[in-house]
Amino acid sequence: MPDLPDHSSATIDAIVDHVGRSTLPFQRAHREEQHATAFWFNELVETTSEGEVIRQYLVTASEPARVELAEFTLRPALCAPVMSAQKLMMLDFAEGWTHLDDLGVAVMPAAGLHAHGTRKGWRWTTDEITDGIAATEQDIAGLGESPVPAYLLGHVNDGDGSREQAVVIGRITRAGDGSIRWIGDLPQGCVGAPVFIGAPLGEDSFKLVCVGVTLPADDHHTIASFDRIRAALKALPPDSTSAPDGAGTGPRIVERKRRWWQRHS
Repeated sequence: MPDLPDHSSATIDAIVDHVGRSTLPFQRAHREEQHATAFWFNELVETTSEGEVIRQYLVTASEPARVELAEFTLRPALCAPVMSAQKLMMLDFAEGWTHLDDLGVAVMPAAGLHAHGTRKGWRWTTDEITDGIAATEQDIAGLGESPVPAYLLGHVNDGDGSREQAVVIGRITRAGDGSIRWIGDLPQGCVGAPVFIGAPLGEDSFKLVCVGVTLPADDHHTIASFDRIRAALKALPPDSTSAPDGAGTGPRIVERKRRWWQRHS
């Protein structure tokens, strides 16, 4: 691995420590197609005297969310007690997603997944990308045309079905039209994954920022930024992201031993 830029190792450690359990790999069920990554996001609705009110979603790119039958690959760290099942089948998968305007991003309310776990006697033990980590307008405005180090947290399809989690190292740049582009390799299976930067705060400190969602390539991979995702979520009618009946159908038993994560550069 080449020498990493300042704060790179610390940024990777922060990603794994704070949001390492936020991602889920999925694909079209029974076919080697549409391998992608989704992640958990907590939208902050309001803060009251009793605490924060949030809406929780799975977030991914729109294109892979359009399949009718899909399967998630589960890691032992994501549920308690640990399931023997390693695949979670999802019927009517496409109907569970709300597509956000022209952003190329889809969201699924997490309520159905939580209800499924409760019915089966287990609970999700995930991390979530929170409002404090998701990029603001100010964070996005701070990006320029000069590339900055960036880190994608996704699940690579190596062809063996394991879908191991990887931190993929690249760079991002903000183009003249305002779009954010990923510079570097994007392994198969990482469309829909979150992309992070370590935004410098001065001296030896930085803050972890989730810039947005990786989209499929046209002539380059773009990133749908979180400031636009937030705005699109707030514009949705209250009942437009209701969980469908029967969301989270029963898992198919596929036992495999997996490592937790690896680095790709």
